[in-house]
Amino acid sequence: MRYAIYFAADADDALMRLGNAWLGRDPFAATDPDMSALTGLNATRFRELTADPRRYGFHGTLKAPFHLKPGMDEADLITACRKFASDLAPFRIEALNVNRLGKFLALTPDRPQPDLSAFAALCVRQFEPYRAPLSEADLERRRKSGLTPKQDAYLTDWGYPYVFDEMRFHMTLSNKLDSEHEAAELEEAAKSHFAAVTGKERACSSFALYQEPERGAPFDVHTVFQLTGTTPVGSAGTRPTRPTDRENA
Repeated sequence: MRYAIYFAADADDALMRLGNAWLGRDPFAATDPDMSALTGLNATRFRELTADPRRYGFHGTLKAPFHLKPGMDEADLITACRKFASDLAPFRIEALNVNRLGKFLALTPDRPQPDLSAFAALCVRQFEPYRAPLSEADLERRRKSGLTPKQDAYLTDWGYPYVFDEMRFHMTLSNKLDSEHEAAELEEAAKSHFAAVTGKERACSSFALYQEPERGAPFDVHTVFQLTGTTPVGSAGTRPTRPTDRENA
C-alpha cells in the first residue's frame, strides 16, 4: 500500500467532475466514466495519451506517493491528516488554466501562487515523519530523468525532487506528447472541456488522501479533508529544513 497527499476537492466539485471525465477514471467511485466524446481523436488513442495520469487519478501533487515508515499505520496517518486540516485556514488562488508543461498538458496557475506553494511545502514537511525512505530502485528510477543537484538532494531528503522552490503546481492531463499535432488538438479540447472552471479565482479548502492498494494499481480517494482551522498557510512556516536536521534540533 502506498499513500499520497493530493490537492483535490469533494467528488461533486465541478473541477473534480470535469477532471475525472477527462481522464476517464473516477477515483472516488473507482469507476471509468465514458470519455469517447471529449475530442475528435480516436477513443483508443485518447486513452493512450491519458493513461499515466488516469492511474493516479485527477489531482495536484502535494506529498508524492510514499510507503508508511515501519511503526506507522494508516490510523496514524489519518489522525495526522485530521489534525493538519483542523489547524489550517482555507485560502484562495488565482485561476487555473490549461497550459503546456514541457511536453505535458496540465491545469496550472498562470503565475506563482504564494499561498498554494506554502501549502504544498507544509504538506511535504508535515507528513514526512510518516514516509518510509525510498528504495534504491525508486531512487534510480527518479534519477533517470536527469535531476539537478538540488533536485537530487530533495529526492534523497524528502522522497520527491520537485518540492519547495522546485515545485510548480499542476494537475496533469496527459502523458508526454511527442506529436505537436496531437498536443495542439488535445490542448484545444481540454480548453473547451474545462471552460466552466478555468479563468476563475478558486477557493482551496481541502486536500485528499489517496491510496494505491498495490504497486501499479490505480489510486483511489481514501478521504477528503476540509481545512477548518484559523492559521493562514503563509504564516505556518515553510522553511525546507532537512529531515535529519529537524530530528536533531
